[in-house]
Amino acid sequence: MVSADRVIAVVSPESAPIKRIIQNAKERGMLIDATHGRRTRAVLITDSDHVVLTYLQSETVANRLIDGNTDSNELEEKEDE
Repeated sequence: MVSADRVIAVVSPESAPIKRIIQNAKERGMLIDATHGRRTRAVLITDSDHVVLTYLQSETVANRLIDGNTDSNELEEKEDE
């Protein structure tokens, strides 16, 4: 889990600048891989300079940040389909 208050940005992992951010975070020991072995679909950047990789799509993460009342199990089931 990541505190919604700490997230600065939710971005796609495919652009070259984001790939550099991921590599720099890995070198500094600030990368958190929360993909569970799946393909990275979104990257969360926090105010503490941590970079979190997730298998959830950017839109799903953004919706969860906006609507904290949503049942996460329901969203994960939809994501797996």
